[in-house]
Amino acid sequence: MCDTSRVLAALSAIRSPRLTSEYDLHALVLEALDNARLPYRHEAPVAPRCRIDFLCGGVGVEVKRGRPSPTPLLKQLAAYALSDAISALVLVAERPPRLPSAIREKPLMVVSLQRLWGIAL
Repeated sequence: MCDTSRVLAALSAIRSPRLTSEYDLHALVLEALDNARLPYRHEAPVAPRCRIDFLCGGVGVEVKRGRPSPTPLLKQLAAYALSDAISALVLVAERPPRLPSAIREKPLMVVSLQRLWGIAL
């Protein structure tokens, strides 16, 4: 079963070195979900022409490298939130922007890999 708290606990265990690609981050998320024995779908379709990076039950996980621009990111997350397959969203990013705590009445949580590094940049 994938509830939000279990997904967050698994993702919060990631200790990421400086990575060169978003696919490296995907590999770390895959490993974290596998280690937590959470079932998921990678690149899961949630609407026509709309795929989220990971879908763990109803928890959608989007992965971004660096510091993503808030406006297109919010538009992307809002599209995911329209899906009935999504009950909550989690953004995993190296340096996430400030985001609301919900999008389209669905909770949005953020896992900052920079914070998990234990350093401030």
